[in-house]
Amino acid sequence: MIRKCLFPVGGYGTRFLPATKALPKEMLPIVNKPLVQYGVEESINAGLNYVGFITGRGKRAIADHFDISYELEHQINGSSKEKYLDSIRMLMDEGVFSYTRQKEMKGLGHAILAGETLVGNESFGVVLADDLCVTEEGEDNVLAQMVKVHKQFRCSIVAVMEVPEDEIHKYGVIAGEEMKDGVYRVTDMVEKPEKGTEPSNLAVIGRYILTPDIFDIIKETPPGKNDEIQLTDALKTQAQDGVVMAYRFKGKRFDCGSVEGFVEATNYCFENIYKE
Repeated sequence: MIRKCLFPVGGYGTRFLPATKALPKEMLPIVNKPLVQYGVEESINAGLNYVGFITGRGKRAIADHFDISYELEHQINGSSKEKYLDSIRMLMDEGVFSYTRQKEMKGLGHAILAGETLVGNESFGVVLADDLCVTEEGEDNVLAQMVKVHKQFRCSIVAVMEVPEDEIHKYGVIAGEEMKDGVYRVTDMVEKPEKGTEPSNLAVIGRYILTPDIFDIIKETPPGKNDEIQLTDALKTQAQDGVVMAYRFKGKRFDCGSVEGFVEATNYCFENIYKE
């Protein structure tokens, strides 16, 4: 059983300056909920109730959000506004939250390694809150879909989606053999390949299930693209020495790390999800 999920939330969110000068980018609201809450809801609804945050300086608002605000509770107790706290109260009741700091921003692989003490020797999920994923009502969320794939193959799983040719250079990209519809055995992974060198049009998005041996692999992984320790490089090693599967998920993904994707997600959630 997979019980734990890591949320790397230490980044600076420079594409949203000046809004993110004092506010963590993960706390930017999509309608009435911050981005990170959507991700935690996905994790807990998939059965991963132990939530670990890899934070950095200036990220205390995230911990505060998943904690009780006694002053606020007192002010709205018994009023019609109390219902607006129902969703976060549910997460606080069902989730177990822990925190550690990434002392330096050295890439996603480095951030995952910082979370080793929160995970221990068991498989775990990873959610990048920048990627907001939604599915049709009644369908499994993306992380829950991946848990089912992991139960079958018992290896690391990366979520992938087909991306237009003119955008593929922005992503980590896989090459692989399709084992069954939507499931691939990874043979190669490249982080943000140069245009024209992409091994496929299947891009990795911010959902992973990782086996615990990934920590030792990351420790031996040298800096790669942008002189950072890339999770993609560690997963490539894991795929070559063992097995990594890629799963073409069912659902819709919004790149909320970009202003355009953030606005698109806000419009979609307002029209399809938001209920006052």
